[in-house]
Parts: sequence; structure tokens; C-alpha cells
Amino acid sequence: MSNILFYVIVGILIFDFILEQFLDYLNATKRNSPLPEIVKNIFPEDKYQKSKEYDKANYKFSIINSSFDFLLVLSFLYISGFAIVDQFARIYSSNPIVIALIFFGIILLVSDIIHIPFSIYDTFVIEEKFGFNKTTPKTFIFDKIKGWAIMILIGGLLLSVIVWFYYYSGTYFWVFAWILSVAFMLFMLMFYTSIFVPLFNKLKPLEEGELKNAIQEFCNKVDFKLKDVYIIDGSKRSSKANAFFSGIGKKKKIVLYDTLIEKLSIEEIVAVLAHEIGHYKKKHTLMSFINSIIQTGVTLFILSLFVGNPDFSKALGSEIYGFHLGLITFGFLYSPISTVIGLFSNMLSRYNEYAADNYVAIYYKGEHLINALIKLSANNLSNLTPHPLYVFFNYSHPTLLQRITNINRIK
Repeated sequence: MSNILFYVIVGILIFDFILEQFLDYLNATKRNSPLPEIVKNIFPEDKYQKSKEYDKANYKFSIINSSFDFLLVLSFLYISGFAIVDQFARIYSSNPIVIALIFFGIILLVSDIIHIPFSIYDTFVIEEKFGFNKTTPKTFIFDKIKGWAIMILIGGLLLSVIVWFYYYSGTYFWVFAWILSVAFMLFMLMFYTSIFVPLFNKLKPLEEGELKNAIQEFCNKVDFKLKDVYIIDGSKRSSKANAFFSGIGKKKKIVLYDTLIEKLSIEEIVAVLAHEIGHYKKKHTLMSFINSIIQTGVTLFILSLFVGNPDFSKALGSEIYGFHLGLITFGFLYSPISTVIGLFSNMLSRYNEYAADNYVAIYYKGEHLINALIKLSANNLSNLTPHPLYVFFNYSHPTLLQRITNINRIK
């Protein structure tokens, strides 16, 4: 049985790799498309040409990066690498929690170190070439160190508790793990911007002035109580512009990148905020949270049915059973199901994006959102003509052209 599981895992890895390469290739075939008629007179031609060069550079890099990852994982499986790391961890302890911590610590840390050259090339070569990179080597290094610290402290704590649930709480460990996961998701939803974002970026309240007044005026119009609007120094790492909404209830916040404020007019910024408020008003944040709770519960329940099977450890080359090994095997086998779930999640996300755009068109002005989207797409060198199948598999948002068409239909 373990041999069958091993080859099933290999088959899944090969299928995923081929599918990814096929979708990337299809997307690349659309690169020479002319500037679409719907934006011909409003989207800068030079930005469109540059976006195609940017897409080409990322495509070539993606082939190398994904091929390396594929061969690395495949080789690691064939040399029973997971079993070797497990044996090494068992030298230092017989406690299953400590073994799991050492095992995942080695796997994740070594993997991240191996990928540092790829991160450096992406940040300091590709992003630099196209004028996006603002990250200094010092910031890059400290980001890595902070990321490792968070992984060790938060990830280590969560893993320890989940492993403890498995070994000491019996059949219903998945219920306790589910409760822990939901509590953590809720914690992140409420406090991510307050606790974790400041570890990497500076946040400051939006100053009094014309922009804040315009935002408050719209919030009053739609009966949206918003206490906190923050500016984040996104320009510390990239010239790309963005905005995001976080939190629920009294903890809700809207965060604007400083690059967004530099590039958009007041009306366009309010339109972007109106889109985020539309998500909240339409309860998309709540629905997304509930969806995550359900998905996590189902995943953990399925995990509980199979992870105790000794063949899950043997499939990775170990004769000694370990929950951490079973977790790795389950992750590989669950990948196709996760992909299908991801497709439905992306479909729901794209539907919600249309609904939030509609909210702007109804309660504010759709043309301001269109102008904002065009400016952001031009600034970020977004792909205007992705292949429909690539969009179906990978896009959580509709394309710019789809959004413009939808807004024009409403306004």
C-alpha cells in the first residue's frame, strides 16, 4: 500500500507541474495581443508594451523557479529525504512534539534558505529592471529574519498544540484543532494590522484634510462607521500601489499605501475605498471567514481519517510512524482536492469583486473607479490580456477589461 501511495504522490506532483506549465504557456500566447479596444484611448500604449515585457520576464523566471521546485521535491522523495530528516530529529528527542518541531523547522528553514537566490533575483533584478523595487539589502535581510522569528514563535506554538491534540486527545483531535484554527483565524482577522503589519511597515493615521473629509463624507452617506484610516509606507519595498481592508466590528481598518495616494486623485481614492466598503456592506468579509472555517473543519476531519495510517509514513520511506510524516503525505494527497476547492473560492471571489464594483457604481461614481483601476493596472504593469483558462484557475479578481465592462453596464 505504501508503494502505491508513493507513486500516487509522484503522479500528483507531475500532473500539477504539467498543468501549471500548460496554463503559463497558454497565458504567454496572449502576450502579443494588441491593446484592447475598450481601453485603447485611455490606457497608455507605452505602459501596455512594458507590461508585456514584464510578463515575459516573469514567465521565464517562473519556468526556472517552478522546474527547480518540482525537481527538488521529486528528488527529495526518491532519496527518502523526509525519512532522513525524521531520523535526524529522533536523535535529539523521543517526544513527538519536539520531533515534529525539529522536523518541520529543518524542512521549512532549509527550503527557505535554498530559495533565497530566487527571491534575490526576483526582487533585485526583475523588479529593479521594471522600476518597482525599493527594497534595500538591509530591509531584505531583516524581513527574512523577522519572518523566521514569526514562523518559529507562532508556527511552532500552533504546531505544538495540534500535535499535542493528536497524541493526547484521542479520536476527536480534529475538533480541538479546528477550534484552535478558528480562534487563530479570528485573532489574525482582528489584530493582523495592529500587531503584525507594524513589524514590517510603518502605519500612521490619515491626516486631517481634503482626502479625509471626502472619505468621511462618503462613509456618512452610506452609514458606514469608520474610525481608522491608515497610511502604510509601501514605498519602502515597492512602487506598486494597493489598499486593503482588515478587521471586523470596532477593529475594522482601511489601509492605504502611500504609493496609492501619490498616484490617484481624491475621487479615485474614495472610489477604491468605496469598493472595500462594498465588500463589508455585502458581508463578503464575513462570508469569506465562514467559508474558511468550513473548509478548515472539513480538511481536518478528512485528515483525522487517514493521518494515523502507518502507510502514510512508509510512503515517505520511514518504517517509524510519525504524525508529522502523515501530515506531509496527506498534504500531497489532498492537493487535487485543494485545487478544486481553490477554483470555487476564486469563482466566489471574482463574483464578490463584481458586487463590490457595482456598489461603487451605485453609491459613488463608477467612472472614478474605472480611472483608478486603469492607473493602478498601468502602474503595476498588470497583464491586460490573460488567457481565460489561466484566469479561471489563478485569478481571484476579474481582469481589468471585465471589470470595466461590468461597471459601464451599471453606471
